[in-house]
Amino acid sequence: MARKRMARKRMEEPSLKSWEEVDGTLKQIREAELEVSRITADMEKKVMELKEKAAGEVAPYQDRIKGMELQLKEFVTLNRDEIKGKSREMTFGKVGFRMSTSLILPNAVDKVIKQLRKMGMGDCINTKETVDKDVLKTYDEKTILMVGASLKKKDAFFYETKQEELAEA
Repeated sequence: MARKRMARKRMEEPSLKSWEEVDGTLKQIREAELEVSRITADMEKKVMELKEKAAGEVAPYQDRIKGMELQLKEFVTLNRDEIKGKSREMTFGKVGFRMSTSLILPNAVDKVIKQLRKMGMGDCINTKETVDKDVLKTYDEKTILMVGASLKKKDAFFYETKQEELAEA
């Protein structure tokens, strides 16, 4: 079977030529990070102000709606016998009653879960099992391999900017 030859890529010269240029680039990154932080803080402040303003503007409407809902409920409850069926269609909406069922669980939910298991009602129990990778990573490599996982090791590039250096500027 013939092997395909891959065309070789020529490595371009790096754009940074010295450690001083690397340090200068870190400075530029830190300046950009500070600007991003400033812009983000300004945006969050404006969003907070808008939310507060909107909450103030909306509150009287919400209070009015709650009051009118109570009036509707009171009237419809008193005149329930005039409703044919479960609801009454109106020009601007519908009023009526619908069956609502809610499940009440005791404070000791663990007893309910135990009883559900005992009665073979496991489909009523929510369980989510996942592998905690951070904990598994603390085991030795032989054990990790025995459970069917593996470790992938690589030298990963990182950089850190010095927060305090430009924050004062």
